[in-house]
Amino acid sequence: MKKLTKILSVAILAITIVACNETVKETTDTVSIGIEKPLVKSIMTAEEQQSMSPDEIIGRLKKGNENFVNNMVTERDHSAQRRLAMIGQYPQAIVLSCVDSRVPVEDVFDLGIGDVFVARVAGNIENADIVGSMEFATAVAGSKVVIVMGHTSCGAVKHAIDNTDAASMDMMALQNLLDEIRPSMEGIVPDTGEISSDNKKYMDRVITVNADKTVKDIRIASPKMASLEKEGKIKIVAAVYNMSTGKVEFL
Repeated sequence: MKKLTKILSVAILAITIVACNETVKETTDTVSIGIEKPLVKSIMTAEEQQSMSPDEIIGRLKKGNENFVNNMVTERDHSAQRRLAMIGQYPQAIVLSCVDSRVPVEDVFDLGIGDVFVARVAGNIENADIVGSMEFATAVAGSKVVIVMGHTSCGAVKHAIDNTDAASMDMMALQNLLDEIRPSMEGIVPDTGEISSDNKKYMDRVITVNADKTVKDIRIASPKMASLEKEGKIKIVAAVYNMSTGKVEFL
């Protein structure tokens, strides 16, 4: 009986030691990761929006994109931010992006509730409603940066390049959209290969030109925003999101 008791005592001691070691390992692992950052509960205020220059905002967006690329995005308390946002909104920028589901604009720039206006249309082209939304964002709501963000592997640009005949498939609205993109192809001669979406270098060039063309078209369509930009109160810029790397290149 004494021998059995001794064996049980040794077994219990061994289990306790293993458990303690696991606890120490877990604690060590937690420490090595670093101290957990508190959730961000605040949102952009009117004072913050007014105090920042367009260049400072672009700098913040670039830093946010670095966070996204490095998988170090900000932890946010969305419930708290949602409640604060009921008071008002003071976004720092408006981003015109493609509708592509693989381009999550707020995530790409590590932004939260109330930080940015987002407009989306296939091929990130402008129309009267989009420009009107931008005028509201800048001249009314105080945003200081307008970003037209294209992206690699854009389906709308692909079909424009490949001359897809959407009209023959009873999709006149889509045909009109593709026709808006096709002028971006003018004057672009492939270094090698043919004019085709399979020619990646050529397609990337059209995507870049298309984003830049939209910026120029916005300035023409909105004398108000063009004037604000000349006064240095806002900036209208083009950018391209790389789907493979997650990086945004400002043009």
